[in-house]
Amino acid sequence: MFQFIYFLLLDIFKHLYHNSIKAFPTDKRVRKKEYYFADFAEWSFEIDLNTTSRYYIHSIRLVFITTLGVFMTNKTLDYYNKNSEAFIQGTISADLKDLQNKFLNELNGNKILDFGCGSGRDTKCFIEAGYDVDAIDGSIELCKSASAYTGTQVKHMLFQDLDKENYYDGIWACSSILHLPKSELKDVLSKMNRALKDDGIIYTSFKYGDFEGERNGRFFTDFTLDIFKNFIKDVDNLMIKEYWITTDVRPGREEEKWLNLLLQKMLS
Repeated sequence: MFQFIYFLLLDIFKHLYHNSIKAFPTDKRVRKKEYYFADFAEWSFEIDLNTTSRYYIHSIRLVFITTLGVFMTNKTLDYYNKNSEAFIQGTISADLKDLQNKFLNELNGNKILDFGCGSGRDTKCFIEAGYDVDAIDGSIELCKSASAYTGTQVKHMLFQDLDKENYYDGIWACSSILHLPKSELKDVLSKMNRALKDDGIIYTSFKYGDFEGERNGRFFTDFTLDIFKNFIKDVDNLMIKEYWITTDVRPGREEEKWLNLLLQKMLS
């Protein structure tokens, strides 16, 4: 399947290259999310196809990871839409009180974004504790179920569409942004950081390891601490405040390890 898509896009790029509309130096190129990239030596070509999409070309070699990221994001969302009930049943009763309290104790205010809320388990916990919570998820089926469970409207939104600035005291991204490929994750972390107030806190978690790819019908990016430290270096004004490793709290999955991270926005 991936080979078919690869060669299909390669044919498209060959056509676009021979019919390019305008060119400009590489250092003026603007890359945008969810689009396809290829290299053509020292020049970049922007081809406007009179649609809402634009294709940026910047070398003779097709960089397939962005295309793969979009494909796998859609596949992951399809998985959650089709398996929402089973996913909710398997996660809604998970006891994360220690993690939730650790996160809440670090906050300097009461405005929280539950970033990929899933079943709504944590959103409900935070609301009941008196916090002002916005909740989003990319799965429309999970949004419906979480809205009913929490009594608040969960917004159907992709991580990449976060556009708030200096708005949240904390962002809770529990086992959520791990579904993004690294090619998109860094940009999303930057958007999360911009959405925080100064000294704001992010809690996030990843499966422990160095795997990146499809697993059980979904895309996963795993991290060890060293890999994540190196990965986050290019995200301005965001530091690792604390980290720890836990085992999975779900029955029968106790051998699975998780990297837990508290990240903090540094004063700008």
